[in-house]
Amino acid sequence: MMFDKKTKIICTISDLRCDVNFLTKLYESGMNIVRINSAHATVEGAQKIVDNVRAVSDKIGILVDTKGPEVRLTAMENPEGFEVRQGDWLEIHNGPDKLSRHPVLYTSYGNFVSDVPVGSHVLIDDGAVDLFITGKDNDKLLCEVQNDGVIKGKKSVNVPNVHIALPALTEKDRKFVKWAVDADIDFIAHSFVRGKEDLMEVQELLDSYDSHLKIISKIENQQGIDNLDEILSHTYAVMVARGDLGVEIPAEKIPLIQKYIIQRCRSRKKPVIIATQMLHTMIENPRPTRAEVTDVANAIFQSTDAIMLSGETASGKYPVEAVATMSRIAKEAEKSINISLDLNLEMVSKPIAAVLAKELVAATQALPVKAIIFDTWTGRTGRYLSEFRPKVPIYAMCYNDFTMRELAMAYDIYCYKFPIQKSKEAFVSNAIRLLVENGRICAGDLVAFIGGSFNDELGATYLEFKYV
Repeated sequence: MMFDKKTKIICTISDLRCDVNFLTKLYESGMNIVRINSAHATVEGAQKIVDNVRAVSDKIGILVDTKGPEVRLTAMENPEGFEVRQGDWLEIHNGPDKLSRHPVLYTSYGNFVSDVPVGSHVLIDDGAVDLFITGKDNDKLLCEVQNDGVIKGKKSVNVPNVHIALPALTEKDRKFVKWAVDADIDFIAHSFVRGKEDLMEVQELLDSYDSHLKIISKIENQQGIDNLDEILSHTYAVMVARGDLGVEIPAEKIPLIQKYIIQRCRSRKKPVIIATQMLHTMIENPRPTRAEVTDVANAIFQSTDAIMLSGETASGKYPVEAVATMSRIAKEAEKSINISLDLNLEMVSKPIAAVLAKELVAATQALPVKAIIFDTWTGRTGRYLSEFRPKVPIYAMCYNDFTMRELAMAYDIYCYKFPIQKSKEAFVSNAIRLLVENGRICAGDLVAFIGGSFNDELGATYLEFKYV
């Protein structure tokens, strides 16, 4: 809470650089959530990150990515790979246990050849090399190289608009999910979500451990976009993962897709994250480009809840500066965000709570309210309040540690761990005392409360206004 920006910042952290002093600097500069990329981490390295994050603050959320249904080239006989020229011919064979070499490539998926039809484009290394499939013969794909480049082992393989029949979770993913449950982290960001079935497989695994972890769906292909509404019914939040999305879909379509996904998430009252290359030049340079500044600001103008840094904080030369820069951009952009009172009751699970949240935010336009305060077990009322984008800060009094960290993803919510109160009157007086002590409100301020009975399925059921 060192920075009173409303948009939350997610920072990717490597176990090679995760000491407490470093994480403290990031937190003080505006970091709200730490991301661990399981594709580049071991369980031991990930646990080191968690331990150090918890030493900094119990309010920082922690997110771990799964690899999901991803295809990669196998390792290469020559680690340097090999050059290809436009017009060259290559072959792709099945054989996840074999080494790739010129002119034969193998992938991590054993049925790749049968799943990919003639006429497809196979994109290697985030689209750096484009292979056009001209024929299929004796369990091999015949490929014409479309551009000059270098092909190296273990690089990503994308086949736009083609369904690859991979399972939702790899064995490594299952291992990391079990670790995440044991480590009591907060979010599983599932990669390459294609539809609700992928999420149900992850949720079944979490349920088998009786876990509170929440699923974030990474939208990275056309199937994810096409099935967005059913995905939103089975996910806590959505991440617009523009890296792979930009490989699967023409780049000029990405801005409109980003806007569309944010709008759908807002209508469903689900948090949304914009990710990939937001301040990419700050990996090597102390200042961002003007285009990057505008990119970050546009995501906020479109009403994203969170923005994410990847290489900038995982391995870049200017990680603290990148977070501070993103925080400054956010604070400026947020000045233009207006209250939005759109509400479709068919889209929310607790309509009474949603209506009360809307009316409370509307009331802040007519009354000099300085703060909105609520207590919560699940964070749901806070997410409703946040999606209406009030001009005043929202303070969550959280009865669970994990709820406090889950709300680290929601726009304009500031969380406190709070003991269970004996009565509504005790809650009101003790919440006010805490916020006064923290300098968040002052004597004479008008504050608004929203709450309800936690043993009732209705959620929030009352509004109250009080002068401090």
